[in-house]
Amino acid sequence: MNEVVVNNIFKSYGTKKDTVQALRGISFNVAKGELFGIIGPDGAGKTSLFRILTTLLLADSGTATVDGFDVVKDYKEIRKRVGYMPGRFSLYQDLTVAENMEFFATIFNTSIEENYDLVKDIYSQIEPFKDRRAGKLSGGMKQKLALSCALIHRPTVLFLDEPTTGVDAVSRKEFWEMLKRLKEQGITILVSTPYMDEASLCDRVALMQSGKILSINTPKGITNEFGKPLLAIRAVEMLRLLNYMKEYSEVADCYPFGEYHHAVMKKEYNAEKLNQYLAKGDFNQLEIKKVQPDIEDCFIQLMKD
Repeated sequence: MNEVVVNNIFKSYGTKKDTVQALRGISFNVAKGELFGIIGPDGAGKTSLFRILTTLLLADSGTATVDGFDVVKDYKEIRKRVGYMPGRFSLYQDLTVAENMEFFATIFNTSIEENYDLVKDIYSQIEPFKDRRAGKLSGGMKQKLALSCALIHRPTVLFLDEPTTGVDAVSRKEFWEMLKRLKEQGITILVSTPYMDEASLCDRVALMQSGKILSINTPKGITNEFGKPLLAIRAVEMLRLLNYMKEYSEVADCYPFGEYHHAVMKKEYNAEKLNQYLAKGDFNQLEIKKVQPDIEDCFIQLMKD
C-alpha cells in the first residue's frame, strides 16, 4: 500500500513577467513504512513539495494523497495524521523544552505521557534540560526537541525538511539512527536533504533539481545505473590537471571531488593511451585509480544528461 501518492504536481511563484517554476510535474509514490529521501541542492523545490504534502501550500495543478486523504479536500484529516519538521527551527523559543512539548501535545488532544514510548529515545536526551528555554539550546538539542514535538501525537507519516542542515557530524549520525528506530515502529518517513551522503541511509531516494525529479531508485540502484568507467585522479597541480583531462577525447566529464578530480570516461577508453597522455603532461606526484561512483557522481551526470 502506498502511504503517499504524488501525481504531476506543478507549483510556481511570482507574476507572469517574473515567474519561478518551483515544481515541474513531480510524481512519485511512497510505500507504507518506507524511509524515502528527496535529495537535492537549495532551490530544487524540496520545501515547496513538503509544504504541499502537509497542506500548508496549494499546488497550481496535480493531485496528492497522504495516508489515503486528498491534500486539498481532506486537509484537516491530514493535519491530524502527519508530523512536520520544517527546515528552520520553528518552535517557541521563549518557552521551555517541557512547555513546547506540552503545547504541541495539547493541540492534538493528547499528552506527553500517552505517547512517551514513541519519543522516549529522543526526548530522554533533552529531558534533563526540560526547564531550559528552547532558544538557548544547541543546534543538536533543538533538532531533537523539534522531532519530539513532531512525533508527540503519533503521526502515521513524518515529513522532515532538511533536518540535519547546520548541525555537527555527530548529531547528524545520531539523528539518522533515530529515524531507523522510528521506521521500525511503522512510521512512514519522508526526509529531504542537500547532503548526498545521506542518500545511502534511505530505502529509496528521489534525486531532485530545478523542480524536477531526475531519478527514483534505491541508492544501490542509482549507482548501478551510472554505466561509465570512473577514475579518481590527482597531482600537485590540480587546476592544470583538471583542464588537461577535459581536453582528452576519451574523457566524457571531469570535475573536482574532494582531494581528487573524478574523470568520467567514455566506455571505449583505452587505459594505456590515457597513461601515455598523462605522461606527456609531466605532472608531479600523479595518482590515478578506478573508483565506484557514489550518489553525488550520479547526480552530477543526471544534471548534465
